[in-house]
Amino acid sequence: MSRGRWEPAGELPWERNLFGAASGAVRLRDGRVLIAGGGDDRLTAQDGAALFDPRSGLWSGAAPLRQARRMHSTTLLADGRVLVAGGYGASAGYPVQALDSAEVYDPVERVWTEAGRMTQGRCGHSATLLPDGRVLVAGGAAARSADSERSLASAEVFEPGARRWVPTGPMLDARSLHPAVALPDGTVLVAGGWAATRRDWRGGAGLAYCERYDPATGRWSATGGFAAARTGHRLTALADGSVLATGGGDPDSGTQGRPDPYSRATAERYDPASGAWSREADMPCGRALHRAVPLPTGEVLVIGGTGEPLGEAGYRGVARYDPRFGTWAEGPGMAVGRADFAAAVLADGRVLVAGGTVRTGPATPSGAYLRLTRASELFTP
Repeated sequence: MSRGRWEPAGELPWERNLFGAASGAVRLRDGRVLIAGGGDDRLTAQDGAALFDPRSGLWSGAAPLRQARRMHSTTLLADGRVLVAGGYGASAGYPVQALDSAEVYDPVERVWTEAGRMTQGRCGHSATLLPDGRVLVAGGAAARSADSERSLASAEVFEPGARRWVPTGPMLDARSLHPAVALPDGTVLVAGGWAATRRDWRGGAGLAYCERYDPATGRWSATGGFAAARTGHRLTALADGSVLATGGGDPDSGTQGRPDPYSRATAERYDPASGAWSREADMPCGRALHRAVPLPTGEVLVIGGTGEPLGEAGYRGVARYDPRFGTWAEGPGMAVGRADFAAAVLADGRVLVAGGTVRTGPATPSGAYLRLTRASELFTP
């Protein structure tokens, strides 16, 4: 018997695609949830921002970003403000024109202010809050030339007090579209992702390599890798300090040059003490471009997503992982299937999902590449 229930919540002011592990929603100190930026149905970057009030269950408009951006990072700072960095600020194209700008939102003053410029324009990067309040930004993608892109190994740290960016040690492997998670000892784990390998927009490969950043030394070190390459996957920190990796795929993993149309159902668990991944039970179905959030019970809720590499339809399905027993249970599905959406855990333990991609391809009603939704839903565990 499935546990929990979904109920509709207010609609976003606009339809929105929120692509990337670091681009999504953040819960503010007062309990509201902020979404900023993202893409429209033609993947054009947007500057709109909105706030969800869990007391009323409604969204309201917030001050827009100073610069439209998609594939950016959104990070809650230790002082309650929100840092938005990088992304691209124009229509989707190849090669991507990555931004080096950043801005900070003050929920008290309700305004965005400039937050310096990164040393490198980047999109599809990771952003992680460090124990001392700084933010580590690593990897991403940028233009290599007029007709090619490159994945980045560079990393830098944002100092909120000075509003400045300081270079730090580069990663051992260039990567983009990778998730990152802070570990209990203060180090940061980055795992898998994507590396550009050819000139066309599909020219790349998923990665199995993982590494850790030590903020005390500013250096990266290799750690255990995945059993198979993953991109479009998610990392979730568990209560015991371990990390769960779910789903994703590797579009270049097919035989005879044919891409594998299915995302991975596999899950792996990382032990920071040994630096090794162990295989967990498979999810009920494969998925990528989903969200995975920790529940107050210590379980992990894996929501929505789609199948790589075409992503023709967003999934309604939900799976619930119990780390005590390493088991999965299917949960009640959302009313609207979605991928590339926002998700946040509210202060009362409910889970908010909003926006995302419902369908892709020529079957979309407008003829645009994506069919998006402005619907949001609340899950009560």
